[in-house]
Amino acid sequence: MGDPLNDRVNAAEALGLVARAAGPYLDALPDLPVRDAAHAHLLDDLDGPLPESGDGAVAAVAELLRVGVPAATHSSGPRFFHLVVGGATPAAQAADWVVSLLDQAGGVWLSSPLAARAEAVVLRWLKELFGLPGGYGGVLTSGATLANLVGLACARSWWARQHGVDVVADGLAGLPRMPVFASGYLHSSTRKSLQVLGLGRDHVRTPTRDDAGRLDVAALDRELADAGPAVLVGTAGEVNAGDYDPLDEMADVARRHGAWLHVDGAFGLFAALSPRTAHLVRGVGRADSVAADGHKWLNAPYDSGFAFVRDRDLLARTFGNGLAPYLPEPDGESVNSNTLSPESARRARALPIWAALRAYGREGHRAMVERHLDLVLRLGRRIAESPDLELLAPITLFVVCFRYRPPGVPDDELDGLNRRLGEALVEDARVYAGTTVYRGVVALRPAIVNWRTTEPDVDLLVTVVRELGARLARRRSGGASG
Repeated sequence: MGDPLNDRVNAAEALGLVARAAGPYLDALPDLPVRDAAHAHLLDDLDGPLPESGDGAVAAVAELLRVGVPAATHSSGPRFFHLVVGGATPAAQAADWVVSLLDQAGGVWLSSPLAARAEAVVLRWLKELFGLPGGYGGVLTSGATLANLVGLACARSWWARQHGVDVVADGLAGLPRMPVFASGYLHSSTRKSLQVLGLGRDHVRTPTRDDAGRLDVAALDRELADAGPAVLVGTAGEVNAGDYDPLDEMADVARRHGAWLHVDGAFGLFAALSPRTAHLVRGVGRADSVAADGHKWLNAPYDSGFAFVRDRDLLARTFGNGLAPYLPEPDGESVNSNTLSPESARRARALPIWAALRAYGREGHRAMVERHLDLVLRLGRRIAESPDLELLAPITLFVVCFRYRPPGVPDDELDGLNRRLGEALVEDARVYAGTTVYRGVVALRPAIVNWRTTEPDVDLLVTVVRELGARLARRRSGGASG
């Protein structure tokens, strides 16, 4: 085929292949295994030597569909409970196709007023959805990891100015270490952000009051008295059991000591949508920066995240590039979003979020959150009713932390049994749920955030866990007796 200019007449037909494949795939998705190992060999068909002239768009896309449809992990289906992964709602998924169709350079308003205006609208809508003050600045990111980095980079700029240093221009040389405090709930993505910012992944003080990692607020208050300007990180939704830091109390402490409060609300910020859970994020509107994901509970396609900063000018001071005279100056909603985060090249990632919020509104997203709350409570009841399952933490939001604990298995063998059970769940693939370590023991921690998930999916999770667990326990007994 050679030069893509020769292929331009096939562009619509290549897109049509995807559109025609979409219907059957989406219709089958609720009944598909999460991953079908029988098709894993197809991945080898992606390999081979680099083509010289190529086969053209239609042939290449047809081959990608032949391999991808059966070999993909069906993480957008209703029984992917591993990690914290939402699906893509119909409106968001279709809008993501629009993103590729229009192919906007979304980082500079001059290159795409559409992308710039859509991002400004989406950020305003999201602040209304979460109950954040309208004056906050914001930017869309690839996910909560980058959103955490944005918030903490702004915190670093603020902190350095307390020492009379412009860290953007002059760097960290000559500055002391920036004190960072958090509970034991601190997520690895926040540590990664500190690592990238040169602040030290392991340089975090964690005054906790128990082995679950809950924050000792009184100890935090005492330590801040001698710390000087400092940064606090609050977690809205701990990844193993879904618990929350006391954000309102942390905001009080931060105000008392003149500290910066950053909140990692990757998924837990969505508690604000329901009156049943809004108390969990009380105080988040007093934070200096807030991070969250869109490809979790918003069910937007990957990649999607957002960062909000109380001092909107600090975003531009931290990430602006005054050394590029060809870029136009921003004006009102004509914002150069590539000056508000580390990313310069950006797709128009606001469009799927815009479509989702326009399609389902506040009520639709609240209904989804509350349906998932009902599902985790149902799962908790099924665990409580099962003699071989043990709930390990109170159910706060959407994560259920439990383990398989059949009668007759010694405590010192339960960790190994549950670790093998997690591996068996992934291999079996009727449902996906992984293991973690919570309060020193190996546990399962399914997360329910997918818009497709319903009661039969949750019930199947319990059935499969007990079935596979019993099979592993029998093997253990057979091995022990032999």
